[in-house]
Amino acid sequence: MSMHWHTYASAEKAAEACCRNILPCLEEAVSGHGQAKIAFSGGSTPKFLFQALARSGFDWKQVHIFWVDERAVPPSDPESNFLLAEEHFLKPAHVPLRNIHRIHAELRPDVAAENYAQEIEEVFGLKEGDLPHFDVIHLGLGADAHIASLFPGEPLIHNREDIASSVYVEKLGKWRVTLLPGVLLNAKRIVMLAAGEDKAEAIRNVMEAAYDPNLYPAQLISHHGRHVSWFVDTTAAALTSV
Repeated sequence: MSMHWHTYASAEKAAEACCRNILPCLEEAVSGHGQAKIAFSGGSTPKFLFQALARSGFDWKQVHIFWVDERAVPPSDPESNFLLAEEHFLKPAHVPLRNIHRIHAELRPDVAAENYAQEIEEVFGLKEGDLPHFDVIHLGLGADAHIASLFPGEPLIHNREDIASSVYVEKLGKWRVTLLPGVLLNAKRIVMLAAGEDKAEAIRNVMEAAYDPNLYPAQLISHHGRHVSWFVDTTAAALTSV
């Protein structure tokens, strides 16, 4: 595996740099295979990333857009990861509707997860039992070191066989749908975007604590990701020696 670390003065600068890293990866995939496939995470920091992507002038006609995870809400709900992307990226950038593959989280969570896995299988042309190879997966980092909707103590942290699953997040008392570790680790490139003082301890633990993904799920990525690039602001990087 290879890891690259980049620190910037602000969350916005980190997101802009993350955008500059993503676009050549997509261009390379389109040039080589005629299309590219990327999955985005939710949260607050991605708003800056989505805005940078929308401003880029990139041609999205050959790029298929997926989500790493989604809250169990309709797409019009303020909590929806899809809605954030739609408002700040998909609509402003005029991404073709046929290229947008959202998680239908208004359905029952287990049904939404099953449908999402089937759509991924169809778009990627997978055989039974295969996992997709995303060209890029964007991940955020929770203050508790969770990634996707894989929170500390979640048994699905050890699932390397399935594509997606519903998951009940006990600490939040809410359902979500998430891609699973095998899919994340199968990505050609992972970009990690994290900003804010509340992420500093999580980053230190992910980078420096003894390996225990049950405690620090993001260690799956820092230890096993094929090609991982971190984009963080100075407050998030304050406690680590990377």
